[in-house]
Amino acid sequence: MELVHLDAIRDAVIAGKQDTVKEAVLRALEEGVRPERLLNEGLIPAMSRVGALFEEKEFFVPEMMVAAIAMQAGLALLKPLLSATDAEYVGKVVIGTVKGDLHDIGKNLVGMMLEGTGFKVVDLGVDVSAERFVVAVREERPDILGMSALLTTTMGGMDSTMEALEKAGVRGAVKVIVGGAPLTEEYATRIGADGYAPDAGKATSLARRVIGIAPG
Repeated sequence: MELVHLDAIRDAVIAGKQDTVKEAVLRALEEGVRPERLLNEGLIPAMSRVGALFEEKEFFVPEMMVAAIAMQAGLALLKPLLSATDAEYVGKVVIGTVKGDLHDIGKNLVGMMLEGTGFKVVDLGVDVSAERFVVAVREERPDILGMSALLTTTMGGMDSTMEALEKAGVRGAVKVIVGGAPLTEEYATRIGADGYAPDAGKATSLARRVIGIAPG
């Protein structure tokens, strides 16, 4: 019976059916399925599959967004229960859009995808200064810092943040990944980032890779 619930949750997330996800999660909880199992064997595999479908060009951004929102609906029901059971995340990520840039759709999608694949996400929002990123790294002690920029005029905020991390002596304590429409692999390498992802689907696999829980 547990497998039936898990299959229903995975199918509903992939199909982007929020209400069905919530109903399936609540039904499974009522029948005694552990919340950590619903996360690790239901929501996370579903979002991993969504990411794979995106990379295979069977899904596009709208389908990814709908699936991520459906996953969030299920995760919202599980979060209080997971906190009570001290369930462990695979890692912690601080994300934000750099200073001067107010675009957040891509960042939000990355955040949802990361949460859906087992990361704890701290979202600093948009227009985030280098100093705020440094403070977040010191206070949150994340495994990964993710920066986003959608404008060529704001990309320099990433370079400034890298310099600020070095100056503050915390660069070695965190992996840095970057993404956004105007970025390239070459730019990421030039500023000293640990990785670059062109889209949300690849951001999740990159995050797992840079902290050593997926093949390089």
